[in-house]
Amino acid sequence: MPETRYARTVDGVHIAYQEVGSGPFDLIFANSWASHIEFSWSRPAVVRFYEHLSSFCRLILFDKRGTGLSDPVLNVPTIEDRMDDMRAVMDAVDSKSVALLGTSEGAATSVVFAATYPERTTAMVLFSPFIIGLADEECPWAWTADFWELMSTAMENTWGTPDGSGVEFCTPSLIGDESAREWYAHYWRSAASPASALALLRVNTQIDIRPVLCTVRVPTLVLQRTDEMWVNINYGRYTAEKIPGAKLVELPGTDHYPWEQNADAVVGEVEEFLTGARTERDSDRVLATVMFTDIVQSTEQASALGDQAWRERLDAHDEMVRRQLARYGGREVKTTGDGFLATFDGPARGIRCALAIRDGAHRLAIEVRAGLHTGELELRGEDVGGIAVHIGNRVASSAEADEVLVSSTVKDLVAGSGIQFADRGEQRLKGVPDT
Repeated sequence: MPETRYARTVDGVHIAYQEVGSGPFDLIFANSWASHIEFSWSRPAVVRFYEHLSSFCRLILFDKRGTGLSDPVLNVPTIEDRMDDMRAVMDAVDSKSVALLGTSEGAATSVVFAATYPERTTAMVLFSPFIIGLADEECPWAWTADFWELMSTAMENTWGTPDGSGVEFCTPSLIGDESAREWYAHYWRSAASPASALALLRVNTQIDIRPVLCTVRVPTLVLQRTDEMWVNINYGRYTAEKIPGAKLVELPGTDHYPWEQNADAVVGEVEEFLTGARTERDSDRVLATVMFTDIVQSTEQASALGDQAWRERLDAHDEMVRRQLARYGGREVKTTGDGFLATFDGPARGIRCALAIRDGAHRLAIEVRAGLHTGELELRGEDVGGIAVHIGNRVASSAEADEVLVSSTVKDLVAGSGIQFADRGEQRLKGVPDT
């Protein structure tokens, strides 16, 4: 995570910001209605989104006033206030002009900024632009006042909980993913308090920047997923139609946040629009350590304990594993029956995490086994694949109860770490060439 610094606006408000990368031009990311730039780095999908963007520019992230790590304020910030926040951050990083990437309500701020300060805006990309809050005869596809009233009531009752995470509305591709619901609940708790969130929502329903669209004179790209539920595709189509010369690209998908679903396609469109070319990335293959864990004799234990007691113990196990993954910087890829598949950017951290999981399982009166291998992984969205994953899985299958078994590749890479090994000899793994 990059260092968080503070810019100061003309009215004395401190705005938290970060710089990522050092490309030939600056791109300022005007995020949605609330954000937390530090906590956002705990979700791998967001990290990949940031890193992909920063591969061709200097990416500037910030929390607008009243949200995240920026100063709290008494009144809900207006679009004018939000533009002041952007200018303060630009001045703090000594950026005379920037490209803008605005998402949702941040897109509305970006439009007004670009129209007001064309000399400081080189180009603009709007993703899922929220340019009007309430439906009328011209825009009957926008949300109604009755809907916002229902949404306000729901937020007041569930803000900061998994039920209030917004996954069902904003990221339908993650429905059923409890870890995603929990992450977004934590993210929103970090970004804004319940009262602040409600105040922001009520002000955002009053947004209407339609008269400004025709005054934009900078190159503009509008991106949106065709089947999005939260800010439907008509917002993007209307915006692109009204901004002179704007280009509209509709992408497949349902999710509101640009870092979910086909995020590489989103960034590819941004890169091509801003640079004139789309870089062929090899980032779908990375060197990493893969770890598989598994509860030993889980079926027998479930039969002995009964369904309810076993479910409670399994829940405690899952919570313990996730706690250790967070402690050692592991990324949960998915659960695998009674175990986990996770990745690490360093093999020593993976081994220590596996040992901690083994010790944690002891305290729950269960035994686990773990297997680790380091190799080149294929990134498939949130999932991983490739021969290295198969080897890791086979290594784990060869482990005995209460054992952390690793490939010789892992052992060789942690020389000098102080981790002690016992030699299990050469093994031939099913479906894997050589020994």
